[in-house]
Amino acid sequence: MGRKGSPRPPQAEGGCGAARPSLLWALPEELLLLICSYLDAQALGRLGQVCRRLRAFSGRDLLWRRIARGCLNSGFTQLGADLAAGIPVKERVKVSQNWRHGRCRRATLLKWKRNLMPWMHLDGEYLYLSQAEDIQAYRFRPDSAGLQRRPQAIFSGHQEDVCRFVLASSHIVSGGGDGNIVLSKVHGSFSIKFSAHQQEVNCVDCQGGIIVSGSRDRTAKVWSLSSGRVGHCLHTVQTEDRVWSIAISPLLSGQLATCLGTDFHRGAGVLDIVYETPFTLLSCGYDTYIRSWDLRVSTRKCVMEWEEPHDSALYCVRSDGNQMIASGSAYYGVVRLWDKRQSRCLQSFSLSSPTSSPVYCLRFNTTHLYAALASALHALDFTTP
Repeated sequence: MGRKGSPRPPQAEGGCGAARPSLLWALPEELLLLICSYLDAQALGRLGQVCRRLRAFSGRDLLWRRIARGCLNSGFTQLGADLAAGIPVKERVKVSQNWRHGRCRRATLLKWKRNLMPWMHLDGEYLYLSQAEDIQAYRFRPDSAGLQRRPQAIFSGHQEDVCRFVLASSHIVSGGGDGNIVLSKVHGSFSIKFSAHQQEVNCVDCQGGIIVSGSRDRTAKVWSLSSGRVGHCLHTVQTEDRVWSIAISPLLSGQLATCLGTDFHRGAGVLDIVYETPFTLLSCGYDTYIRSWDLRVSTRKCVMEWEEPHDSALYCVRSDGNQMIASGSAYYGVVRLWDKRQSRCLQSFSLSSPTSSPVYCLRFNTTHLYAALASALHALDFTTP
């Protein structure tokens, strides 16, 4: 203790509490960033507790980006693209730990009276959900805690249930049980409907001015979206079995892959397929496996596979474009999270107990996962610590 009236020791710049200005700030900023780039998440967090100035410095996106790219669902793809640029990277790393450890808050956002096979898509402030013959657009509440009770828009046109739909620029492209494809303008009442298949259209995709569709009638077709030729069939592919899923390569290279793998048991149909990069994709289906494919290597043999632990068919699969996979199973509404670097399931969530229902579709962003079951839409909020 100093004597009464003795002068106080000088304070460091930025409130660091040292006896004189910290020599750390005498370093060029580029060198300081280089030094901190070698720190892990725990060390960066402790550095930010030293003082306000270091707290601000250690929270920079540049320092957390390397760490985030190794985390689950942090918004970065394998190719380095940032899918959540508006959210600080440090916060995304924190939420990523909740995904890894299964820490979340569950909620039921919507319920409907009859059992359906819904499909959905996320698009910014809206969630699009098919319910019987219609597709409804629900807006997220400002607090991100749920959806507004009434849909902002309803898109109709099918005489039977919507099987699948995709968002393409300013349009919704949907295939239905009536064998038709409907193009609806997102902002407006304009729509076009044309007969596509003899039986139900199980799946559709749209990109670069073309639509591809697959049907129970054992055909896949390519359709034109060019002005004056909308609904004109460009190509038909005959298959040996009904077509449950279809996807267009992001490259639009013109390469057509009509078969993935060989020596599968009869009935081991692919129920969902999603591209991660222009050359890699994931598939899942009745044979209970998630498979990763690299088209540069082979379309006959997958590069990796993960088996559903309870021998249940997998209705849907999604990827964060990097390390995390989410799947929805046919029994008890089970959603599973997978880390590609591990062979076993990372986390599982049962959403339909005690009533058994498949997870027909799921979508997620960096904070929430949404799962559509036969009679309800569920949400898992991973922002909860």
